[in-house]
Amino acid sequence: MKEKTFMQKLILGIQHVLAMFGATVLVPALTGLNTSITLFCAGVGTLIFHLVTKRKVPVFLGSSFAFMGGIIAIIGDARMGDADYLERLAAVKGALIAAGLIYVVFAVLIRLVGYEKVNRLLPPIVTGPIIIVIGLRLSGSAISNAFYWNGEFSLKAVVVSLIVLAVIIMISVFAKGIYNLMPILFGIIAGFLICIPMGFTDFTKVAEASFFSFLDKDVMAQVTCLPVFRADAVLAIAPIALVTLIEHVGDITTNSAVVGQNFMVDPGIHRTILGDGLATAFAGLFGGPANTTYGENTGVLAVTKNYDPFIIRIAAVFAIVLGIFGKVGGVISSIPAPVSGAISIVLYGMISAVGVRILVNSRLNFGNSRNLMIAALIFVLGIGCDSIPVTGTVTISGLALAAVAGIILALILPEGKDSIVAE
Repeated sequence: MKEKTFMQKLILGIQHVLAMFGATVLVPALTGLNTSITLFCAGVGTLIFHLVTKRKVPVFLGSSFAFMGGIIAIIGDARMGDADYLERLAAVKGALIAAGLIYVVFAVLIRLVGYEKVNRLLPPIVTGPIIIVIGLRLSGSAISNAFYWNGEFSLKAVVVSLIVLAVIIMISVFAKGIYNLMPILFGIIAGFLICIPMGFTDFTKVAEASFFSFLDKDVMAQVTCLPVFRADAVLAIAPIALVTLIEHVGDITTNSAVVGQNFMVDPGIHRTILGDGLATAFAGLFGGPANTTYGENTGVLAVTKNYDPFIIRIAAVFAIVLGIFGKVGGVISSIPAPVSGAISIVLYGMISAVGVRILVNSRLNFGNSRNLMIAALIFVLGIGCDSIPVTGTVTISGLALAAVAGIILALILPEGKDSIVAE
């Protein structure tokens, strides 16, 4: 394949930024953390991840939704300007650093016991359905954004979403050369232009955004606030890392399947976990939410079939720029929900399709009762369970519950001779 020019790689990097932006900025919006700091931490965290993983894994790290409950439990209704906000933020910072250190400990343990023992826990009958669940669990939010406006079903939103989907499909199937690699970008441009006369586009966030975010005294107060390791905050937030570790393995497995390289072996799952943990600890130090591998960007890889990790690093630099220059982030924030929803339909669907591909390529026999039962439980638990409360602030996601159930069943149920379809 012909090497891409730097300008082409730049455009492909912007496409990854657009894919991750909506979810990444939603977490600080819901928890009271700062959006500029969050974007900066996502970009730097991604670069840390790539450094640790030998620059081999095309993964972007964005804000983790799993930690929101714990963060909200400590932050409460406090916002910047309130008397005790910085005190609460300091406790969150310390707890997120502790969560990152849990990742580091597990990375060391996996390095010591060896990848083979980890791999034995994740046969195709477990990883395939889990990847399908990852995509389907996200599908509800995609549909809500694509077809609804201000909480109500909107025919205009449907029209916009269908046009965006049509553009993406046409570019993916019929375009040639570099244009074939940019269906998401073309879809966003088309949708943005259509939304202006329809009244969906609001440039208020552009007007309100600061030119240089880190010159704002409130932002700097949050960055320079020193972490405090308060017991209640650590217990509310840090144990969530035990759950997200399982989701991390699923995300890296998905990324490996999309790219066609086993990143679990090279550079190693211990390195990807270490990179994720250090990125989360960095975010905690600066006042951003925990970082995690992003399925949206894996979806972009699947759509474009361009797996160059350098392009992800370009996206990381863009995220840093967005964190520093508020006006640029404001423009991206103004992309209407029907457009981002249509994009998400494609990206999340591609993730599930990768899971199906794993099952097909593994030649698993679903006439076999063992395979059928494992897949059935993973599907129902993963999609049907939103979250299971463990304590007042710690919950287990349906995805993590499904992964644990699948792993246990795969270990205890005997594998028959008819588990694989004969060639």
